[in-house]
Amino acid sequence: MAIALSPSAFIDKPIKFGTDGWRGMIAADFTFGRVAHVAAIAAHVLKQCYGAQTGSNTVIVGHDRRFLSPEFAHTAAEAIAAAGFDVMLTEGFAPTPAFSWAAKSQGALGAIVITASHNPAAYNGLKIKSAFGGSVPPEVTQQVEAQLDTPLPSAAQAGQIQSFDPWLSYCAELQSKVDLAGIQRAIADGTVTVFADVMHGAAATGLERLLGVGIHELHGDADPLFEGGAPEPLPKYLQRMLQTVKDYTPEQPGGLTVGLVFDGDSDRIAAVDGQGNFLSSQVLIPILIDHLTTVHGLSGEVIKTISGSNLIPKVAAMHNLPVHETAIGYKYIADRMLETQVLIGGEESGGVGYGHHIPERDALLSALYVLESVVKSGLDLSDRYRQFQDTTGYHSDYDRIDLPLASMAVRAKLLEELENNCPQAIAGKAVTHCLAIDGYKFSLEDDSWLLIRFSGTEPVLRLYSEAATLDEVHKHLAWAKDWANAIG
Repeated sequence: MAIALSPSAFIDKPIKFGTDGWRGMIAADFTFGRVAHVAAIAAHVLKQCYGAQTGSNTVIVGHDRRFLSPEFAHTAAEAIAAAGFDVMLTEGFAPTPAFSWAAKSQGALGAIVITASHNPAAYNGLKIKSAFGGSVPPEVTQQVEAQLDTPLPSAAQAGQIQSFDPWLSYCAELQSKVDLAGIQRAIADGTVTVFADVMHGAAATGLERLLGVGIHELHGDADPLFEGGAPEPLPKYLQRMLQTVKDYTPEQPGGLTVGLVFDGDSDRIAAVDGQGNFLSSQVLIPILIDHLTTVHGLSGEVIKTISGSNLIPKVAAMHNLPVHETAIGYKYIADRMLETQVLIGGEESGGVGYGHHIPERDALLSALYVLESVVKSGLDLSDRYRQFQDTTGYHSDYDRIDLPLASMAVRAKLLEELENNCPQAIAGKAVTHCLAIDGYKFSLEDDSWLLIRFSGTEPVLRLYSEAATLDEVHKHLAWAKDWANAIG
């Protein structure tokens, strides 16, 4: 059934930046006029924040492969130049981390990236990246929002726009971080076969550019509708990839198969093992911790969000690495990277970044490290993961669900209940600790946990759990649903 919408519902919709950018429906609230206005203001704010330390007057402008993204980027570049700034405008699509790297490596004020990341096809967005190569902190986007109704200062002279290829420097940087020749040999001789599902996004051609050898790339064409789904690395959007890897028989006996999955702007990653099983970053992060320490000799703090697996700190302990836990959102990880020496920081939704790179999620760098770990260990990803489970004695399963609520009033009622009458037992298990830095995370007596979080913008309850078995996980999630329904 069609839903009638008043045009003013979009015209009057305020421009608000979320955890990583401003996003809106194309031609509704995300329009060329608004993009031009936001981009010009963002350039002025970047100058205020980073001009003194960089001595630059240049802004990087990039885009993904979404509908009208090149045109929106061109509009943004023209508006920024008209405001008096020089612009380096991408020649074509590239991963968001490539533009973050360009901002840092070029000594620019920052970058404006046209992308809606993993959102459905009707959306586009604008991300603001800092001079240091990561997302700007909330204080910067708040300055942009505060100046939206303020007239722009007149520029004495328009800036210049020059085009550049963001892939060149980005690929060279990533290639320098791994044993590229070793990975190339393993692929060439059939020891390892690589599949990549780029989900019609900005990671397309990326692995072949990096590796210099052929791989099996799925969904590498530009599809503005994303086949009716969304470019998000979740099993429900990856059925072709999972079945393709499952059905594949390595040409060389004993050969290993690796599947890699990238979201729409290539800052999130997932993987697929040789049997066609989906592997989230909950599985990949422990593997990466061990790989970076044992193969590359790197060290530093391990950052996990509160929804991260308990196996992460256990593998970190194997290497005497400190662990820091944050609220959910990569901005918290990036902030920590600017404060101390960090080995790796990751979130369960697929964002993984590295302290020796830039404070930014980077799926293609993660993919190179995952491939290198398979080559060096000679093990399937799931077999490697089980090794860590056996070594630490921590075997677990994980799942999460979103529970729609009847209204924001119900959301408020549930939040009040948690604040004033926190559960002491969950699904028959005693609560041993409650962490309330982002929602409520309940640690239980058997080393399992349940996390209850609220969406900040809609009546949705986000439920996460990890336990020894998937059956126990689902008991925790069912308990949380029953608890919410009983109160709401």
